[in-house]
Amino acid sequence: MTGDGTDALAAGRQLFSRPVTFLRGAVKLDDLPPTDLPEVAFAGRSNVGKSSLINALARQKQLARASGEPGRTRELNFFDLDGKIRLVDLPGYGFAKAPKKEAERWTRLTQNFLKGRPNLKRVYLLIDSRHGFKANDDAVMKEFDVAAVSYQIVLTKTDKLKPAEIEKCLAGVAAKISRRPAAFPDIIATSSAKGDGIAELRGAIAVLTPEFGS
Repeated sequence: MTGDGTDALAAGRQLFSRPVTFLRGAVKLDDLPPTDLPEVAFAGRSNVGKSSLINALARQKQLARASGEPGRTRELNFFDLDGKIRLVDLPGYGFAKAPKKEAERWTRLTQNFLKGRPNLKRVYLLIDSRHGFKANDDAVMKEFDVAAVSYQIVLTKTDKLKPAEIEKCLAGVAAKISRRPAAFPDIIATSSAKGDGIAELRGAIAVLTPEFGS
């Protein structure tokens, strides 16, 4: 974790004790909010658990709309954390029950957002710990590297694994990203259901805010 671990955890607790509210959904670049606040975005394959993770971070059950139907998030959803930082829920990739042209539209919107957002501090790339990396994850990381977009791997659904399996997964991910130029080296293993790793992720986000000196 960036900065002193204890300080980061304390900053995370303080930051996420503040209200998190839905700001807007963007379906085109003109819908994006101004770039006056730092932002962190959450990316990952459809059904990887982005909405559940955002809800766990915010201590709310219905802030981000989770669904068992892959591909339900079809816009960039912005959440305001008390005017300190924004959380951005990106559309899932890899599967969607939608017309091809619509899927291409939100994929293009996401790519343009990632490449052209000057206040974007980091992307958290969510990987289902049960399944590991897939080809489309590799493609996304390559895009991040080329665009010099800082990203950090967050493992999800670790409550489904045994401790030894989690350690094996962490080692595999570390090896996978070791030569990725835009990848942040720390990996955060989380379970939205059990709360594991949520405090660490809050801390990682908090150190990216101006209050922490980022």
